[in-house]
Amino acid sequence: MNSPLDVSLFARAAKPITSYRKYWAARFGTAPFLPMSRAEMDELGWDSCDIIIVTGDAYVDHPSFGMAVIGRTLEAQGFRVGIIAQPDWQSADPFRVLGRPNLYFGVTAGNMDSMINRYTADRKIRSDDAYTPGDIGGRRPDRAATVYSQRCREAYKDVPIILGGIEGSLRRIAHYDYWQDKVRRSVLVDSKCDLLLYGNAERAIVEISHRLAAKEPVSQITDVRGTAFIRRSTPEGWFEIDSTQVDQPGRVEDHVNPYMTTAEQAQAQGATCTREDEGPATSALPAPAGGTPASGVKPLNFVPNPALVSRRKLPPRERTVIRLPSYEQVKSDPVLYAHANRVLHLETNPGNARALVQAHGDRDVWVTEPPIPLTTAEMDHVFDLPYARSPHPSYADADGSHEASTKIPAWEMIRFSVNIMRGCFGGCTFCSITEHEGRIIQSRSEDSVIREIEDIRDRVGAFTGVISDLGGPTANMYRIGCKSPEIEAACRKPSCVYPGICQNLNTDHSPLIRMYRRARALKGIKKILIGSGLRYDLAVESPEYVKELVQHHVGGYLKIAPEHTEQGPLSKMMKPGIGSYGRFKELFDRYSAEAGKKQYLVPYFIAAHPGTSDEDMMNLALWLKRNGFRADQVQTFYPSPMATATAMYHSGRNTLRKVRREATSDDTVDIVRGERRRRLHKAFLRYHDANNWPLLRDALRAMGRADLIGNGKHHLIPTFQPATDGHYVSARRKNSSPGGQPQRGRLLTQHTGLPPRAKR
Repeated sequence: MNSPLDVSLFARAAKPITSYRKYWAARFGTAPFLPMSRAEMDELGWDSCDIIIVTGDAYVDHPSFGMAVIGRTLEAQGFRVGIIAQPDWQSADPFRVLGRPNLYFGVTAGNMDSMINRYTADRKIRSDDAYTPGDIGGRRPDRAATVYSQRCREAYKDVPIILGGIEGSLRRIAHYDYWQDKVRRSVLVDSKCDLLLYGNAERAIVEISHRLAAKEPVSQITDVRGTAFIRRSTPEGWFEIDSTQVDQPGRVEDHVNPYMTTAEQAQAQGATCTREDEGPATSALPAPAGGTPASGVKPLNFVPNPALVSRRKLPPRERTVIRLPSYEQVKSDPVLYAHANRVLHLETNPGNARALVQAHGDRDVWVTEPPIPLTTAEMDHVFDLPYARSPHPSYADADGSHEASTKIPAWEMIRFSVNIMRGCFGGCTFCSITEHEGRIIQSRSEDSVIREIEDIRDRVGAFTGVISDLGGPTANMYRIGCKSPEIEAACRKPSCVYPGICQNLNTDHSPLIRMYRRARALKGIKKILIGSGLRYDLAVESPEYVKELVQHHVGGYLKIAPEHTEQGPLSKMMKPGIGSYGRFKELFDRYSAEAGKKQYLVPYFIAAHPGTSDEDMMNLALWLKRNGFRADQVQTFYPSPMATATAMYHSGRNTLRKVRREATSDDTVDIVRGERRRRLHKAFLRYHDANNWPLLRDALRAMGRADLIGNGKHHLIPTFQPATDGHYVSARRKNSSPGGQPQRGRLLTQHTGLPPRAKR
């Protein structure tokens, strides 16, 4: 069965990544691990590296780690690839450890944005880092992509630097930076790299590597999709469109009705026309340059619709560039920032997106169209490469084992998991998946997935027969896409499932069901769990899938993310209503009972998201208590660079609508700012925690909801505060339950993924 992507219109024109003639260094063969030292290079017979990848993560040779995927993909093209992992950035010396690369440095901050990796949502420094041996924080600098690029330039001034990874993707244009609370320049400008790659970069990096190997100057490589670079001016032959023509940030003017007479048009604009008998051709004449109206014509207060005056042929999309407001403009004007962010998100479909350009001073940051997604055959090629599936041996102890001091938590979490697809068409505004991986689903073949499961069974140490996950960004989007390639290539919707599931979306889960059944039937496989997030509004379209999932692939708990119960924040998240959760829960409970299993859903919620009022959080807390849930750890909204919700947070405008200068109540968004209000929203999620009761009591009284304070079952929090020993300070009814806490075992825990804070 073919994936919808395999027949898409825009994929046909892409050159397959396996069609290039291999570079001459392919004669050296495949390395057991990409080398991290000169000694390893000597063992491989290398005198130099063609490409050196610098990364902020520990080097784990596994297809869930970006540096391994890019490194092995380039090795398959015949290039000698070295790795410099988590170098000391205080000097350029650690960047010279493998010598001068023949072609370029590839720089990435790692699998996460370095600022999100190092700081909490409250801007506090983390003590841990799941991508570092021993889970030790502080092994990468703030804004690692910029720092690493600068050190590479110091190490070898004339070597090209190509920046990639999620930090590059999310910062490719001027972006709001939560940690400095201001708009920063494109990372391309700050890092002084030669070329930036955004999104999944296999196709782009393969083409660029071969062109550099053919001695083409990096400055001339300006036609590769999924890249960004600096230009001084728009080259000849390009048509430039002002972004305000695409999505005007100002007063929205009604189109002129072509069937109205001149007098009617004038009257509609609050003017009059004294000589209507001269006809529209005369009365509609504009004033000449001197400012005097045309003879005998009273000036009118309207401008005719240009589309009625002349019809211009649209320029070809592949030679069109949209000019966004400059960095200087968006830095000082939140409305223009919201507008620029909205236009960027309108230009994300590889089938119809146009190039973007944004001035930074006297230079332009030029962003080419999004990369063409990989076909199923190309995905199989990437995931079938000879990964060692373990951390580099340098992280092991003397006996070759990985003790607590050298264990890498992110690898421990995914060592027995399999990634079956990429991308997400959910479009959740707080999530960065769309900005990086896109909304076109890229699926592997069933055979490729089965081969990887068998590889884990046969090669990975300590395997007990349990596959911890068979998923991706969203577990149940495998092989799901648009029914029509033509519609897919033309669509500009930010989500295929909001406000409802698009009628053009194929919701068939049968390929995934077949894969589940085939995988769990493999010899030596005891259990296959689904650990990735699940799109439950999509799952209920296939009750057979829900039954298969619940009865065979849930280990007691299944995580699910309704995110909220109230329409205000849900509409700003582009998430379905809580009713969809109820329908999924009904199926989940029914099929669990049929299987004779006691299983529980673990829903996750976000506090302080744009569009969330204090009343919304109060209602969510009441829902949690009514349904017997306690939140162990909670997720507070984290404004990641370039996300739609981040643009809302910075501008206070709803960027899911046209951004207008003169905002109405529908255009503005309630933003949760300030430490106290953010603490309050978190406190509502943890209504059962006695430490939060004083804050909640004050808030409920201020909201006029003191009726929720008391010791009854219908109350949200108790009247009295417990002493330090856990007993109430004042008289307390015997056997009363503070906060009506539910039985143990049904706890909401923090949204987990790879690593626990990387999912969002």
